[in-house]
Amino acid sequence: MKFVEAPLAGAYVIELEPFLDERGLFVRTFCQKEFTKIGFHKQIVQINHSVTSQKGAIRGMHYQLPPACETKIIRCVQGKVFDVMVDLRAGSPTFMQWHGVELSKDNMRLVYIPEGFAHGFQTLTDNAELIYLCSAFYSPEHERGLRFDDPALAIKWPLPVSVISPKDQSCPFIDNNFEGIERR
Repeated sequence: MKFVEAPLAGAYVIELEPFLDERGLFVRTFCQKEFTKIGFHKQIVQINHSVTSQKGAIRGMHYQLPPACETKIIRCVQGKVFDVMVDLRAGSPTFMQWHGVELSKDNMRLVYIPEGFAHGFQTLTDNAELIYLCSAFYSPEHERGLRFDDPALAIKWPLPVSVISPKDQSCPFIDNNFEGIERR
């Protein structure tokens, strides 16, 4: 695994190094020892799998408040997505900045999204599937979201939006009082 620092403080794009032979390929997608080198010392407590059937669909922008903040390690295992993270950590040098990365079955990249970030994605193909490794359990009472089209973020989605859930559509816009997520 090759860890490449993303433009947002503490976030990484991870390039996998597959072993190829006449049988196919083998690739390691998680190694606690290697993730410890970038400061990840928590356990993976939940693994989620999402399937989004329609190209242009958006899921997000989701995050959890303390004490349920979660680190996410995300990989696309089918199709292709434009994966977006937003730094919401109060006092971070990249506070309120976003970064997008194309993840696909073919490029085999992962993203490492630290606690205190919002996350979402847009499908670039039909039938896109993501696997999420999470450091915290889902907590509905701590769950929050940002609008995918919030002018304060100005995320440049690559495609027109084809589908978005009513829940994601109803997320609030960021107001002038938003100070970010306090780190604990």
